[in-house]
Amino acid sequence: MTDTAAATGRRGRGGGGAARRAERSAVSFETAKYIERNIPNLEILNEEALQIIEANAETILEEIGVNFPDNPKALERWRDAGANVDGERVRIPKGLARELCKTAPSEYTQHARNPERNVVVGGRNLVLAPVYGPPFVRDAAGGRRYATLDDFQKFVKLAYMSKWLHHSGGTVCEPTDIPVNKRHLDMLYAHMTLSDKPFMGSVTEPSRAQDSVDMCGVLFGEDFVQQNTVMTSLININSPMTFDDVMMGALEVYAQNNQACIISPFIVGGAMAPVSVMGTLTQVLAEVLAGIAYSQLCRKGAPVIFGAFVTSIDMNSGAPTFGTPEAAHITYGAGQLARRMGLPFRSAGSFCGSKLPDAQAAYETSNSLNMGLLSGVNFMLHACGWLEGGLVSSFEKFVMDADQLGTLHHLAKGVQIDENAQAMDAIREVGPGGHYLGCAHTQANFKSAFWKSDLLDYKPFETWQDEGARDTQALASVRVEKMLNDYQQPPIDPAVVEALDAFVAKRKAAEPDSFM
Repeated sequence: MTDTAAATGRRGRGGGGAARRAERSAVSFETAKYIERNIPNLEILNEEALQIIEANAETILEEIGVNFPDNPKALERWRDAGANVDGERVRIPKGLARELCKTAPSEYTQHARNPERNVVVGGRNLVLAPVYGPPFVRDAAGGRRYATLDDFQKFVKLAYMSKWLHHSGGTVCEPTDIPVNKRHLDMLYAHMTLSDKPFMGSVTEPSRAQDSVDMCGVLFGEDFVQQNTVMTSLININSPMTFDDVMMGALEVYAQNNQACIISPFIVGGAMAPVSVMGTLTQVLAEVLAGIAYSQLCRKGAPVIFGAFVTSIDMNSGAPTFGTPEAAHITYGAGQLARRMGLPFRSAGSFCGSKLPDAQAAYETSNSLNMGLLSGVNFMLHACGWLEGGLVSSFEKFVMDADQLGTLHHLAKGVQIDENAQAMDAIREVGPGGHYLGCAHTQANFKSAFWKSDLLDYKPFETWQDEGARDTQALASVRVEKMLNDYQQPPIDPAVVEALDAFVAKRKAAEPDSFM
């Protein structure tokens, strides 16, 4: 089935008239298309370095191996593929993992509930998604606290309304007021109904991954889900070189249902990988090769992303550090390795270790975001909202980061060289000693010539002082409130909502609450 045919043939439920009436009365919020780079990637490794890393990664897989604990089916798959299995240790002959990876697509389309918000992951594209996973939230009014479902829903609304975000993300914060074994249902429901951007599925237990697939079947139609990718979900490798049964169980579900997975080592350099850049890159590649190869053993052609979440460690406190030169070197190098494999690349984000959305947060985040753009990242998770080393989702930092993502869009455009961009008519018109404010070229281009922040203050000092001398966090608090007040739910077929309600209610009733 073609994409067009599938899109017109899916969601064949009743209630279409009500959905169309809702659509006519809804407020439309502009979302920029995913980034298409017109600038070169920064490549820091020469051919010799790349070949050394690739050879050493193959040696790790063959001589040291990787562990697949508590997963006899995975061990059987590896044994049948030609690997040497000893207990839970899998040793992969040189060349086998790379050969298996060849069936993974170089790019794929993730479909959204609103087809206008579909994203293409891979190539020279960059898709931006919000923070993922923090158990705490912070705002200026309430400070730092455990996240609730209400917080989660607010972040989904903010992501929906943020122009420069292309993706709704996944666990934008962990709603701790909902039982652990049921909160994934509420999170998915929020993404599906409060936004029409693409989203991620649950990976905390294989049955929850299956729930994600089944709920997508309700939203998109079961046939559409089997023939198209509607979720991109995060599968972390338990570095060093351990593929735990929970994550692999979720991977198996998604791969078998044609849904995309980010295969991503989770590395704090000096603790979970060597302190050297070359050593860490070698381990990253070995882990990614094994993980992606396994996804292809589950289903050839299953969409995947080469992931690399890498940071360094403060050797005094043991805390992770962000925005550092070493992390940049590793990210640039991993991007080169991913491109040599012909696979989409995930890394970078709005990383910082600061406790507040302050100068430290801004410095570290700026370094991390620009690193992501220049390293060729195709899918950037944690693009906005990250605080305190990933422990906190911050409302103010969410809108601060989301605003700055606009600079990535404009940087990625590169430099135009057409006749209008050359501006020779303007230079002739103004001549020596004049100014360009009133010339025809400026009047024709001023609205789109420069990127403009929707948040930062550029007013004169006196005006700024009269308006309360607000710093950026204060401005961000106002913007959060305004965006949430302006939010209107995107139209959705009432019959689909009814079916989702029924699915969630049935699944919640099937087992007792558990907070463990």
